[in-house]
Amino acid sequence: MTGNELLAVAGVTKAYPGVVANSDVSFQIAEGEIHALLGENGAGKSTLVKMIYGLVKPDAGTMRFRGQAYAPTEPRQARATGVAMVFQHFSLFEALNVAENVALGMENPPPMRELSSRIKAVSQEYGLPLDPGRMVGDLSAGERQRVEIIRCLLQDPKLLIMDEPTSVLTPQEVEILFKTLRKLASEGTAILYISHKLEEIRTLCDEATILRRGKVVATCTPRDRTAREMAELMVGATLTPPARNTKAKGAVALQVAELSVASPIPFGTSLKRVSFSVARGEVLGIAGVAGNGQDELLLALSGEVRTARDTVKIDGAGMGDKGPNDRRAAGLVSAPEERLGHAAAPDMSLVENALLSGAVRQGLIRNGFIDWAKTAAFAAGIVKDFDVRTPGTHVAARALSGGNLQKFVVGRELSQAPTVIVVNQPTWGVDAAAAAAIRQAILDRAADGAAVVVISQDLDELLEIADNFAALNEGRLTIPRPVQGLTIDEIGLMMGGAHGIEVAHHEA
Repeated sequence: MTGNELLAVAGVTKAYPGVVANSDVSFQIAEGEIHALLGENGAGKSTLVKMIYGLVKPDAGTMRFRGQAYAPTEPRQARATGVAMVFQHFSLFEALNVAENVALGMENPPPMRELSSRIKAVSQEYGLPLDPGRMVGDLSAGERQRVEIIRCLLQDPKLLIMDEPTSVLTPQEVEILFKTLRKLASEGTAILYISHKLEEIRTLCDEATILRRGKVVATCTPRDRTAREMAELMVGATLTPPARNTKAKGAVALQVAELSVASPIPFGTSLKRVSFSVARGEVLGIAGVAGNGQDELLLALSGEVRTARDTVKIDGAGMGDKGPNDRRAAGLVSAPEERLGHAAAPDMSLVENALLSGAVRQGLIRNGFIDWAKTAAFAAGIVKDFDVRTPGTHVAARALSGGNLQKFVVGRELSQAPTVIVVNQPTWGVDAAAAAAIRQAILDRAADGAAVVVISQDLDELLEIADNFAALNEGRLTIPRPVQGLTIDEIGLMMGGAHGIEVAHHEA
């Protein structure tokens, strides 16, 4: 049950050079209400919550909190008023323990022993148990999120802002989180909830405000709408679900056998005897909560980390000891999760970034010289085919929005007539329409005969495009199973590590 009005936003506008992030935005949140904020990438959600949290100052408009004028100039002032925020990307120090991290987020932290007792009490009360003495670097992604939430709850917030809170959680952890949020709402705390997972919005939220290009275009009661209806309100167009590949599968193109890799990433997860195979025309979906070996698997498959020769085979040829260029020549392309710095060089132009991974398969270097005309044409083709919004291919990668850079990076790999495709989080940070286009492009390559491995934390994505499904947990991979007939409960158990029998049988 919701109560009196808590926050009222009226006519808020914020512009940056060349773009209006928010235009005359108005909406209200009541005490005890769970209110969704929806919109595609670039719709203005982040700017709006940053204004509410005191990180950005609006150019026009007003806000009122409990009937009083509200215009925070910094997050400290917002927190003092009763507004707390859990960000999508955690702001935690891995080398410090839970209590130390919580203390860093408080204005006047109590003595450490008292703080540890409060953390234990509050975490137990809200069903999010935490050990104050554990090192954050040793925590799972779900446990790290608990640290962020408990840090907020210790401030006794009246409004809790949550940005994509379930992107790193198993289905079972999502249920625990929702139980906590409902308990908070029942006690009068309002929650402003940002997520692209529309079925979760339908399950959890009381009301929704939908933004498109900085403006409020609709409000609705989520449980009265379908997920597709809300998605179409967000993008302003009819969405067509991706068409699956119905062709017969071909020969095995990628074979991984007993792959064990020590993680080169600080606080990373080593791979332990990972085995699977992918046939031509097949899409293998690999799920897992963040930090369970996904990055390490991509590094081992792409050739950035080398292993024993026969642990990775492409079309029957041992490639485990080969580097990225040799694997590209053999037909394997890859797109890592981290866009800037790994998938793309931030200060290089799109043309130069096209060269970086396209040189081998596109023949962009001849006799030691770069064919810039051919490289520019390759980059222009990616921009056109994948609807990358950019002034031109001459601009630096860092100048693109996250969603547009993602389209460019994935498009660059899919445009190279690959035999094997390995992609981590292919639609991370892109809007519903762009996500549908990328998924369709992946399915099209599978239909052309490519073997595809999609590593993703988005279960809906994997269930939509994958033929077979496996899960990574603490560096171990479950035996792939057909997607058809899998339940969400089974998937959640696989992601949570309930696959000891399968792994033991597999290794035997």
